[in-house]
Amino acid sequence: MTEQDCARSEGLLAQMLALHPTEIDLSLDRMHRLLQAMGAPHERLKNVLHIAGTNGKGSTQAYLKAGLRAAGRSVAAYTSPHLVRFHERIELPDGPIQEPVLCDVLERTLIANGPHPITYFEATTAAAFMAFAEATPDDVILEVGLGGRLDATNVIAKPRLCVITPIDMDHQDFLGDTLHQIAAEKAGILKAGVPCIVGRQQDAALDVIERRAERLGAPLCVLGQHWHAWQEHDRLVFQDETGLLDLPLPRLPGRHQIENAGMALAALRSLGMQEDVCTAAMQTATWPARMERLRGGALSGGFAQGELWLDGGHNPAAAQALADTLRSLPPRPLHLIVGLQGQKDVDGYLAPLLDIASSLTAVPVPAARGGAADPEALAKRAQEMGCQAGTAPDVHAALAHLAKEAPEARVLVCGSLYLAGDVLKAERGHA
Repeated sequence: MTEQDCARSEGLLAQMLALHPTEIDLSLDRMHRLLQAMGAPHERLKNVLHIAGTNGKGSTQAYLKAGLRAAGRSVAAYTSPHLVRFHERIELPDGPIQEPVLCDVLERTLIANGPHPITYFEATTAAAFMAFAEATPDDVILEVGLGGRLDATNVIAKPRLCVITPIDMDHQDFLGDTLHQIAAEKAGILKAGVPCIVGRQQDAALDVIERRAERLGAPLCVLGQHWHAWQEHDRLVFQDETGLLDLPLPRLPGRHQIENAGMALAALRSLGMQEDVCTAAMQTATWPARMERLRGGALSGGFAQGELWLDGGHNPAAAQALADTLRSLPPRPLHLIVGLQGQKDVDGYLAPLLDIASSLTAVPVPAARGGAADPEALAKRAQEMGCQAGTAPDVHAALAHLAKEAPEARVLVCGSLYLAGDVLKAERGHA
């Protein structure tokens, strides 16, 4: 799909962006108003699986989606942000939404909304609900965009199942300055009587989740209490109250994927899925730009003697998981190409990675929400933390330099999903 192919939907999305309120009132009132004007498509969705958390949402969704499809079920999924095309956000049973269908639901959403203020995420989420309602999938997986309690996806009155992945400090400008406040926002997806799978949590976050679940009467299935997942002899072992599974390791790389996969397995088991489905979930899940090895494309083709990796994780917990994964690979000199959004915890993100890196090249982040960290300031901070560091105008220039100076090295481009999307676009020849 070329830029020209997407011109119509991009124009409609621009119209939605222009409706953004000048002042944001923290409520779901706009979302409810719009959905009622559209005929309440969200009320027609069956078997909604709702996922919130800081880290691991996308990977958990990928395993869940792979498992449900292996069981012969039709699955739709909603995620954000996209990497290359907006269409990736709305996945229907036969793949990402096609341009004519996307344009149709965007146009109807704009007509239903009229001139009223609406956020971009609210409007596009409503359009996604329309697309899902008309595609009639067996299951719908909804990934929270930001927080949970007031997220536009949180209008589903009675999901089939909720999942809360590990919660950490992130988006403090929107969610609060403490882990307790952030966990309260994430736990806002809990519903009375709806089971929830809970991944590894710090004590403060788990306490918030458990207290809210008790008030609502929402049954919890918590890592370390009700289920366990660990690696043993190149296998993933999963155990819950119904028994033990001996499975292949997850297809997605990294030790942190054991517990991400475990959350999906706990969810699949609660939905009544058998071992063959759980095996397929481990073997067939895909999730771009999560410690992804790039090979044979427009960028990686010029770095054939070395390794080119891409990761879109952007907070300290994600960086720690990334560093642990890199340590598990066969030894090679590691060079980082990093772009961060302006509001990120720079020191917290860089610290675990600089422990194992030979150099860092800071680059701008294209189209970053909230602005991008200044590459000069980022490089200076890396130098102050003891790493050789410099800047480049973009990833292409940084890679060209490393291809000359360290042709057999391992290069990781990381720090932002917006940067990851730009890299994937270039790798696939779209830019």
